[in-house]
Amino acid sequence: MLDEGQEEPITLYFWTTPNGFKISIMLEEIGAPYRVEFIDINKGEQFAPAFLAVSPNNRIPAIVDPEGPDGQPLAVFESGAILQYLGRKFGALYPSSERAKADVDQWLFWQVGGLGPMAGQSNHFRRTAPEKIPYAIERYRKEVERLFGVMDKRLSDRPYLAGAYSIADIASFPWVRTWEALAQDIKKFPNVERWLDLIAARPAVIKGLALKKADASRAKA
Repeated sequence: MLDEGQEEPITLYFWTTPNGFKISIMLEEIGAPYRVEFIDINKGEQFAPAFLAVSPNNRIPAIVDPEGPDGQPLAVFESGAILQYLGRKFGALYPSSERAKADVDQWLFWQVGGLGPMAGQSNHFRRTAPEKIPYAIERYRKEVERLFGVMDKRLSDRPYLAGAYSIADIASFPWVRTWEALAQDIKKFPNVERWLDLIAARPAVIKGLALKKADASRAKA
């Protein structure tokens, strides 16, 4: 059940990256009121003292919930921690039973500790590194391919990573949808392709991915 008592909007510190889209999608999925503060990482805005007070690791995304668990404002950084916090608070997309929660958590941590960092390195060495290093390019491409294979096998007998749609899927989706930029052939992973199509059709996902800087003043009631 959603927490319908939330009145003040959550502030989302955001930029249009896979990690940023995790949280905009989650907020749309749970129907929480939120406002957006864009942190332009191309201009170094992530190093501003005001943002560092919220996210000391100078990375987006981050949130400030004005109605934290003790009634006081609470800042949370790291996308996985934010997804868990919102899932617990709003009672949505994060199970309460320990067995089901462990299943979600292991795939959430698989993403934040494996898929995300490896995909990020693959993007860096393929697209932005000042020197093209064939060994690094191929190393990270192959690791992303391996991880896609792990995911494809997992999805062979279930619709979503932990059975039911959850924060584990929300965490992985924004990265996997960039498969072309990651030099992957999605046709090699039919279960992942089916999963991508299923999630991409969700209205909340469409709204979360549509967030652009023009929407900076947006507050969802």
